[in-house]
Amino acid sequence: MDEMKSEIRQRADAIKPYRCKNLIAVMEYPTDIKNIGTVIRNVNALGVEKTYIVDPKGTLPDDWQDMRERKSLSKPSVSAIKWSFVKRFNSTEECFDHLESNRYTSIVTSPHVKGKDNFILHEADYTQPRLAVWFGNESRGISDLAVERSDFCVSIPMFGMIESLNLGTTSGIVLYEITKQRRAYQEKYKRANRGGHNKPL
Repeated sequence: MDEMKSEIRQRADAIKPYRCKNLIAVMEYPTDIKNIGTVIRNVNALGVEKTYIVDPKGTLPDDWQDMRERKSLSKPSVSAIKWSFVKRFNSTEECFDHLESNRYTSIVTSPHVKGKDNFILHEADYTQPRLAVWFGNESRGISDLAVERSDFCVSIPMFGMIESLNLGTTSGIVLYEITKQRRAYQEKYKRANRGGHNKPL
């Protein structure tokens, strides 16, 4: 048991420098528990700091520790729920109020043009000091309220007859691009800090 704990600690120490600080993935009104588990798995694998879930029906428990014990979440997340911070909110408004009070910039994802500004995924900048990335409901997509309160909307370019991807796939693609940019940015300013500058992400 001690040896296992030691291996886990070594792994945690090894990945710590690559975690993306102040980056949150937000799921708005997800309806499929398997999709929730898949997104949490992506969040953990890609080094995103936290997951927020807007869950007005109370499908999930408020307490994070209770979530960690849910088999319905543990199985699709491949136990990532045990290593990820997850917080639920009763409404989109409540989640935005919390994010804005903590000075987070929010962006939304959608296959369609929405919001004040719209960008193709790889053409946008994701190096804001604090960033929350919103993913909409599996069938209805992102809400108008989320669009209104976000800085911009990003879309994944599509080249087939089908112009949408499922939630798990979308979150993986979007978060991969965002974490890639943020890790490069963090590494850049680590080097700058060694030279006497101080501009952390």
